[in-house]
Amino acid sequence: MKLLSKAALDIIEQLNLCGHEAYAVGGCTRDMLMGRENHDTDITTSATPEEIKEAFSALRTVDTGIKHGTVTVISEGIPFEVTTYRTEKGYSDGRHPDEVTFTSSLTEDLKRRDFTVNSIAYCPHKGFVDPFGGREDIEGRIIRCVGNPEERFTEDSLRILRGLRFASVLGFGIEKKTADAMRNCKELLGIVSKERIFSELSKLLCGENVKDILINYSDILEVVLPEIKGMKGFNQHNYHHIYDILEHTAVVTESIEAVPHLRFAALFHDCGKTECFSRDENGTGHFYSHPSISAAKAEEALLRLKSDTGTREAVVKLVKVHDTPIEESERIIKRRLRSMGEELFFDLIKLQRADTKGLAPEFHSREAHFDTLEKMARQIIADEECFSLKELKIDGNDLINEGFIGREIGNALSSALDAVIDGKIQNKKEELLAFCIKNK
Repeated sequence: MKLLSKAALDIIEQLNLCGHEAYAVGGCTRDMLMGRENHDTDITTSATPEEIKEAFSALRTVDTGIKHGTVTVISEGIPFEVTTYRTEKGYSDGRHPDEVTFTSSLTEDLKRRDFTVNSIAYCPHKGFVDPFGGREDIEGRIIRCVGNPEERFTEDSLRILRGLRFASVLGFGIEKKTADAMRNCKELLGIVSKERIFSELSKLLCGENVKDILINYSDILEVVLPEIKGMKGFNQHNYHHIYDILEHTAVVTESIEAVPHLRFAALFHDCGKTECFSRDENGTGHFYSHPSISAAKAEEALLRLKSDTGTREAVVKLVKVHDTPIEESERIIKRRLRSMGEELFFDLIKLQRADTKGLAPEFHSREAHFDTLEKMARQIIADEECFSLKELKIDGNDLINEGFIGREIGNALSSALDAVIDGKIQNKKEELLAFCIKNK
């Protein structure tokens, strides 16, 4: 079992010395019991906000949410949220309580929390306090709401996504009543801020159990990701595929590195297939133009979810070219490195490798091809071969000195780089200038 940090234990001890109860609570205690690393420790206490500040008068404190009982205490440079035991009433906006009342009861405080696995408290003197069976659910690997599931989701509909995220990240199943309530309340996700939805989806997609969540709870996810509608049960009628579009997508998402932009690229890479399906005279299914359609849908989704620009741009670029083969040719690899940049080129190989794992087994042998591509690209980079303008031995100033102006400069540099990549000229200043002047 993982132990709390010394700084967290010191906060609990100081509150105890001042005559107050104090416990670590929430995700940190769950992770303690599971032997998982946790970098955030929340403290709940019988002390009022004023008493919390008095107990830590020697430390820096911040009134993070003092109206709701939360004071942030900075100990050893680490911020800890310390919150008074409280009960909550009324959730008119479907996210936040209208009324918060402080209480002296730890059990009452734990009762307001979302899932049993997050409703376990711990302090060194009393051990674990678990009135709602959270330890049993951890052992059974189950996500279960505290109390009435529909009440929990009506209070805060983001909890629906949080539940799916916990199931994905922890590798847990979802208890039937909780799952049923998620489905009954799923439309309430429409009132949650897009930023919060994007944050939860980013974590959900990076979970170890993401494949099962995508397949078994797609009807819920469709509320926030309409781009995946119609994928479940869509027979691809193609010998490359043994899965429907959703199952294929889930396998690819699970198979790629757990980094948000890669997982989003995997999620969206085939989302346009339902719009461009056709069958030839033999009955074989085809999806012409699906990469560009999928890329447009991915961009629309990530703009709607208010994704950061870096993630959105990377996902759109990867989805747009995910189905374009890369030959084992230095010239072709250099052109891809030029157009995508080094980092995104290797991300594309990761996406194509994962895409292969979602095909029929006889196509899995393409792994060797991706190994070769990666090896060749890394050798090109290690040898400092020219594949971008920054490696070119001339620049705009050299061309200005030769009388080039305006767009002529960029066009000439681009043409010279193409000629170097194609092996028509060497990357030497004299040759490059002569080429540019000749083709001006």
